[in-house]
Amino acid sequence: MIGGLLSTRWPQRLVALPWFMILLVAAIGVFATVVLYSAAGGSMQPWALNHAIRILLFLGLALLLSQVPLRTWLAVAYPFYAITLVALVAVEGLGAVSGGSQRWLELGFIRLQPSEFMKIAIVLALARFYHFLPPGYAARFAGIWPPLLLIGLPAALVLLQPDLGTALMIVAGGIAVMFLGGLPLRWLLVPGAVALAALPFLYGMLHDYQKNRVLIFLDPGLDPLGAGYHITQSKIAIGSGGLTGKGFLMGSQSHLQYLPEQQTDFVFATMAEEWGLAGGTALLLAYGLLLNWGIRVGLESRTTFARLLAAGLSMTIFFYVLINSMMVMGLAPVVGIPFPLLSYGGSAMLTVLIAFGIQMSVHRQRDLDRI
Repeated sequence: MIGGLLSTRWPQRLVALPWFMILLVAAIGVFATVVLYSAAGGSMQPWALNHAIRILLFLGLALLLSQVPLRTWLAVAYPFYAITLVALVAVEGLGAVSGGSQRWLELGFIRLQPSEFMKIAIVLALARFYHFLPPGYAARFAGIWPPLLLIGLPAALVLLQPDLGTALMIVAGGIAVMFLGGLPLRWLLVPGAVALAALPFLYGMLHDYQKNRVLIFLDPGLDPLGAGYHITQSKIAIGSGGLTGKGFLMGSQSHLQYLPEQQTDFVFATMAEEWGLAGGTALLLAYGLLLNWGIRVGLESRTTFARLLAAGLSMTIFFYVLINSMMVMGLAPVVGIPFPLLSYGGSAMLTVLIAFGIQMSVHRQRDLDRI
């Protein structure tokens, strides 16, 4: 009996997976390993080998998550959100401090950043909320204050760490799901206008280093050898790459250590110096295909939960790409958001590939008309 189930169902489940997208994600991971190999001067240590191993492990995890039933995601949505929120509270009292920020929990064998997982948890929780919300309630008070509370609590905790970039991503992801859930655009425009009017007051509440980032964004020349050094060198690296780049292992800005954080926040600049506009465009097009697929999965799904889950996670990945690429090109302040799968680091990669695994789960079950 069990052998029959394994022989008939599992091949069907494997065939139902979006193999082109899986190969695309794997190709991005291979390209990222090549970029990190070059950033280390032609060595697999200290970044490329670890990055390749993480890609393999986390992509395997994504394939396992693709087999999880939608009803399970629906059932764990609120508990996962609650556990992640408790972890954020724990960070305030027990978190490890690094670089002046308190964002991580040391678990002995691994260092976790709970705020990364909140980017997924907020989408899951809001998708569940709107799944059970009666039609027509999205624009009523009863349909507005619970999502705002779900978004506001973790965003406030992340701001205390302080981590403005991640807090903005949590808010952006949550607001995107609210809009997809039926909240009229005018309800978003009014608070947006109020937020713009309050910018001078919000600026006064920022930490000194965050104020410096805003000022340097407006004019990097204010402190070219200090606070403006990162973005200045990033622009030089990207600009010097030209159309086709300087060539593999030929990036002077990264190899001569002019470009700080060349393997993490500014890895896109490292890549653009050697691969040029052509390489950057190809990478962004690859993510465009991935995002387009995720949104189409949401549009093709028959249940509200599946639609919002797939589309909301696509928007989360989109915000990673948008904020980091704008940041390294000087179009947005430096807020410490990594480029998904390209930047070295475990937490952000794990978050993105968990999101991809959940999207594959929705893709496999998008024809279900009830959960």
